Amino acid sequence: MIRLAMRDDLEISLGIEEEFFLVDPETRDLISDPDPAIFGDCEEYCGPHKVVHEFLRSQIETNTKVCATVAELREAVSETRRVVISAAEKHGAAVLASSTHPFAAWAQQKTTPKNRYENFTARFQDVVRRLLVGGMHIHVGFGDPDTRIRVMTAIRRYLPVFHALSTSSPFSGGRETGFKSWRLAIVGSLPRTGIPSPLRSWAEYDRMVANYRRMNFLGDGSELWWDIRPSHSFPTVEMRICDVCPRMEDGVCIAALYASLIRMLVRKEQSGLLPTEPLTEIIAENRWIAQRYGVFAFFGDATQGGQADIDDFMNELIGEIGSDAEALGCEAEVRHALKIVREGAGADRQLDLFRLRRLEGDDTTEALRRVVDLVISETREGI
Repeated sequence: MIRLAMRDDLEISLGIEEEFFLVDPETRDLISDPDPAIFGDCEEYCGPHKVVHEFLRSQIETNTKVCATVAELREAVSETRRVVISAAEKHGAAVLASSTHPFAAWAQQKTTPKNRYENFTARFQDVVRRLLVGGMHIHVGFGDPDTRIRVMTAIRRYLPVFHALSTSSPFSGGRETGFKSWRLAIVGSLPRTGIPSPLRSWAEYDRMVANYRRMNFLGDGSELWWDIRPSHSFPTVEMRICDVCPRMEDGVCIAALYASLIRMLVRKEQSGLLPTEPLTEIIAENRWIAQRYGVFAFFGDATQGGQADIDDFMNELIGEIGSDAEALGCEAEVRHALKIVREGAGADRQLDLFRLRRLEGDDTTEALRRVVDLVISETREGI
């Protein structure tokens, strides 16, 4: 978690979770049953951070410590990646920060032996077995519960652009999917996913959870897998829509952008100036556009009609949150979003390399192995 002071004596807190794959350096395939010593070493050396098991044994998740600035957050993400990469390499594995593996087969994976995961598998069957995906979740804590709910609702319209910046899952099962983020298509097979409906108060959210529980659909709010949700465990709003970023710098950029946007919306909420909500269906349409096209998206403009280029959208957004980014000391990190839009996200680099290798004579299998090598290399950048 990261705690950032606001100039008006308000405060936000922010933390990042990243989900990685463990890869065999020789075959470049996933290791379905990695050496448990990897997790043992991570627990021993993670310091103030957390490293935990995920649903599949071939996955590993990191959570950053509480930090005071975005610069410290960058160092925290660097530390967690260093710990995991060092432990993995020591025990014969490599670490992959992408939201799908280019060619691994979901049917060959093994689940982590844990009652919660076993219950999920028994209930959701192949829907959950096919969840060979990883993501990046960003928690932000601010204000009182009602403020968090209203600001969470206001953030919904921005979720598609956050997703576009993070896209890193264009392949699945050895195929080009045609999407920059296939992860969202897989996750969408579960109930209680996607864009939540607008909520106006914590009491309204509480009633929704109570109704779900009354019908025995879930145990608590942690089983609402929306793209953005109130955290069940912490006084935070958790953005869950993003793919994990191969390059650490891209993930830090998205976190800084999110923190700055939260700060701006908190100011507007305090002044009673939160904008009128667009239709949830229009936000969902833009979400699909981001999933399909990534940084080549043209989003529907709910205010003026027509479509807006993501580059224009980002420039306008960065202008709106400029004073907030300055207050949080993350102007450079926020402006990095323009570089992602113009040079491509992780999915674009994966596709470019794959197509280049095919043109230069590699068969599909070898070209996909080169993609794995690229992502392994990018996962190490900046650590």
